[in-house]
Amino acid sequence: MTASLPRLGFLGLGWIGQHRLQALLGERACEVVVVADPSAQAQARVREIAPGAATVDTLDQLLEFGLDGAVVATPSALHAEQSLRLLDRRIAVFCQKPLARTAQETAAIVEAARKADRLLGCDLSYRCTEAMRRIRNCVVEGELGPVYAVDLVFHNAYGPNKGWARDRKLSGGGCAIDLGTHLVDLALWVLGFPQVNNVGSRLYANGRLLAPGEDEVEDYAIAQLELEGGTVVRLTCSWNLPMGRDAIIEAHFHGARGGAAMRNRDGSFYDFVAERYHGTQRTPLAEPPDAWGGRAILDWARRLAAGARYEAGIEPIVQVATAMDGIYGR
Repeated sequence: MTASLPRLGFLGLGWIGQHRLQALLGERACEVVVVADPSAQAQARVREIAPGAATVDTLDQLLEFGLDGAVVATPSALHAEQSLRLLDRRIAVFCQKPLARTAQETAAIVEAARKADRLLGCDLSYRCTEAMRRIRNCVVEGELGPVYAVDLVFHNAYGPNKGWARDRKLSGGGCAIDLGTHLVDLALWVLGFPQVNNVGSRLYANGRLLAPGEDEVEDYAIAQLELEGGTVVRLTCSWNLPMGRDAIIEAHFHGARGGAAMRNRDGSFYDFVAERYHGTQRTPLAEPPDAWGGRAILDWARRLAAGARYEAGIEPIVQVATAMDGIYGR
């Protein structure tokens, strides 16, 4: 890189992309050089948030700016092609989840990053909550004993408001790939990415059980992952579920000597508590407030600024994508 701060471009600027842009600017972690989004409204937001950044319509135009890295925050169907083009130009990539729609696409991106020797990151942001970090520490340090079961839930009372998110060809799926990706990642990350031996699932749309391969995307999903060593992971996620609150987000880890759980407080999408369980007793591990939303992208940008290139730590994302393929029966 030719400057002390990485020169970054943003590809797509929806509300998540806007939040991540603000997180980077707030910490002065990069120089935002250009934002590519064909929406006039998005370009107007850029002029307010990052007045020094150029605004363009396309990836082709963005590629002309001599970037060190790019943040991909476009519809899921575009992630693979856009990430591959960026990496082919030896530009580091930070992509919104899912990194791609399938394990095959995901593996291709990881391999492209390895060949280009460029830093690749994905916004699996719930890893960065203090609550999940504390729970992972409990598991890694053996405080819970062998973990034999994990129960995870992510119910979003609203669901996406973008048409592409409900088109399987564009999104790769419905609530499972949108919300369940986080749950699968959290379970495997906490447990050290053990092998997944078997995956079973049931997907529903408007209360109707979907057959494998149907075009309609699911709004309710139940899945079970059987891991090497016998641990079982059960997860449930949904869009638009009537539940009297905005969201239910929980991750429970059950061990032979105790348990630990993360859960959202008062239906919040942002406020999480973590607790350690000893029989009927509980010990607090983490409480809000916790400004976790931008931590993943800030970590990527800081490593990029320090000269980081390809890191093998991204490779387990292929395992997550393979488990998601199993949930969809692919």
